[in-house]
Parts: sequence; structure tokens; C-alpha cells
Amino acid sequence: MIGKEGRVTGRIGPGLVGEVMIPVRGGVEAFYAHPVDPRDEIGVGVIIVVVEYHPPRTVYVAPALGQ
Repeated sequence: MIGKEGRVTGRIGPGLVGEVMIPVRGGVEAFYAHPVDPRDEIGVGVIIVVVEYHPPRTVYVAPALGQ
């Protein structure tokens, strides 16, 4: 899961639990998302990369390079 890219579908930010869609096993699945840097805000539509994974459905993310 770490290193996979996905797209933000629910805004991620301080005090918020966002949502991202990540390709998994030939489909796309939703995960709860938090920013790696707790001060960051990541808007809907931004491409992210997974930095940490906490099973079963929580990821910590950062914007992908170039975003």
C-alpha cells in the first residue's frame, strides 16, 4: 500500500478525516485519509501518495510530486 497513488475525494486537513480512492487488486477502494504533516490541507481531486498505512482502512498521505 505504501507508495501507491490515489485521488482525494473528501478534503483532508487539520482536524478532518478525509477520503481517498486508491487502486487495489484491480479495482478502486475508499480509505480514510490524514495528512502526513498535520498542518497540511489537501483538496478534492489532488493526486496523493500513501506514506503510511494502518489496516484496515486508514492511510497517511502527501501530495504527489507535481501537485
